[in-house]
Amino acid sequence: MTAIELKTPAVSRKFWSGMTLLVLALVLAPVVATQLGGNYWVRVIDFALLYIMLALGLNIVVGYTGLLDMGFIAFYAVGAYLAALLASPHLLEVFPILSVWFPDGLHTSYLLIIPIAALVAAVCGILLGAPTLKLRGDYLAIVTLGFGEIIRILMRNLDRPVNITNGAKGISGVDTLNLFGLKFSGVYHWFGVKVPALWLWYYLLMLMIVAIIFVCLRLQHSRIGRAWHAIREDEDVARAMGINVRNFKLLAFAMGASFGGIAGALFGAFQGFVSPESFTLQESIAVLAMVVLGGMGHIPGVILGAVLLTALPELLRSQAAPVQQALFGTVLVDPEILRQLFYGLALVLVMLVRPSGIWPVRHKEVKA
Repeated sequence: MTAIELKTPAVSRKFWSGMTLLVLALVLAPVVATQLGGNYWVRVIDFALLYIMLALGLNIVVGYTGLLDMGFIAFYAVGAYLAALLASPHLLEVFPILSVWFPDGLHTSYLLIIPIAALVAAVCGILLGAPTLKLRGDYLAIVTLGFGEIIRILMRNLDRPVNITNGAKGISGVDTLNLFGLKFSGVYHWFGVKVPALWLWYYLLMLMIVAIIFVCLRLQHSRIGRAWHAIREDEDVARAMGINVRNFKLLAFAMGASFGGIAGALFGAFQGFVSPESFTLQESIAVLAMVVLGGMGHIPGVILGAVLLTALPELLRSQAAPVQQALFGTVLVDPEILRQLFYGLALVLVMLVRPSGIWPVRHKEVKA
């Protein structure tokens, strides 16, 4: 029996022990957060999970394929507004004739909305990718940035001559998620345990992330993933090797956008309100920073980047004022300004010390 065979059971036990602890920590996370900081921190965790979904979608475009997309938040907006239109009374108010067909109101099931949001966002991804096939680097970034701003401005001004998006006021009254009779609102009491709806959102978003990670891993280790990797390393060589660069680029845009659309639909249901202010350029830059900071092309790194850039700013926002009050007896610097200062400083330091990201991909050395 070789040394490798002897070590295998120990390594396997260590792996499964670590996985068990990780799963247990994830299951208990909302309970611990509620005990430490109330529902506020559970809500922060839920938003972190939404950003993880966005970062994983953008990672397909930026990390796997090497295409710099700075307008990814547009697909988030498409999914959110689609959910808002299909699960709120807004369209019935604009088009009263719809009341004849939907006398009880337009309350479309999210089991239908989420696939539609993924499909519509994927189509928008293809529409974005088609004119940019010959663009690279900074030029591609500028075009995608413009696309993101076009979508935001369109949503802001599509209230005339027909009020589709309600303009800057946004759309309110969006139905919360309702899966098989289980409503994701209010508080439930199961087996003597008080279960807020925010916990239900946490577990649902966690399951969605696990499904997205599974899809990403399957893509990464498939022929499609290898083609994306070749395009990222050298597009001209990939084309010379017979890879259809155009189709694989469009597929990357469509796949990444579909995840953004799903996250947007869930965001609309979670918030119950959608407005153009949630889909600014700053949001696009934040999601891109999560991918770059964590480690492009590396799923654990992307998740780490999303968690850090979502949770740490909130921690600074909530603790900056009390710490200043305790040290100086007064608040010298506004917590929001201090939050942005530390946020930017952290990005600069990480890019100087770890230019490949906090948790980059490990490249295996090929021995002759």
